[in-house]
Amino acid sequence: MVSESAESSKVLGSIGHPIQHTEFKITDAESGETLPDGSKGIVKVRGPQVMKGYYKNPMATKKVLDEDGWLNTGDIGWIVPHHSVGRSRRCGGVIVLEGRAKDTIVLSTGENVEPSDLEEAAMRSALIQQIVVVGQDQRRLGAIVVPNKEEVLLAAKKLSIVDANASEMSKERMTSLVEEELRKWTSGCSFQIGPILIVDEPFTIEGGLMTPTMKIRRDRVTERYREQIANLYK
Repeated sequence: MVSESAESSKVLGSIGHPIQHTEFKITDAESGETLPDGSKGIVKVRGPQVMKGYYKNPMATKKVLDEDGWLNTGDIGWIVPHHSVGRSRRCGGVIVLEGRAKDTIVLSTGENVEPSDLEEAAMRSALIQQIVVVGQDQRRLGAIVVPNKEEVLLAAKKLSIVDANASEMSKERMTSLVEEELRKWTSGCSFQIGPILIVDEPFTIEGGLMTPTMKIRRDRVTERYREQIANLYK
């Protein structure tokens, strides 16, 4: 006989059933309305282990915790519907997570980082064409960078990193130069960027990495370069 936990583990992305005395619900991101099982939305949780609020910061508390004790986890997910027959009946009530509701990166230290601040600062550099800050569940931030190769080469020549007649430069030297550039432009930010991944192909609408309004699809970029990002932290 297959156990209930074994059955629930077959649901892709599942974190299992809620533990005792813990409640989950899914709400609409815009209206806050509670959605039926099977609908995707914001995951909220309530239980004795949920925090009572941020220390001496009632404004921050109010943003994530309502008067009834429901904590907005910031995750997108859904609850598996209950079925009365079939093997799937054991999966009813299982929680499935599918990503973050916002761009907020949560480090393994528990710190929350808004990557847009760092990305906006970095984009002031002529050497950087596009950037996506990464680091979810890691101890430090990293970044995927599409460099402006002509500007990088020009800067390298001015610094005598490469010969004045050079038409290209190594990936290692390019990475080192871009890292230095990032440190300079993001020095005033609350967090700093650690390891970076230089990629040659720009993020485009045609490539599925940008929206029609020219916004980078962060989730798709991180998924496409998932293995390379993992290697940054080895």
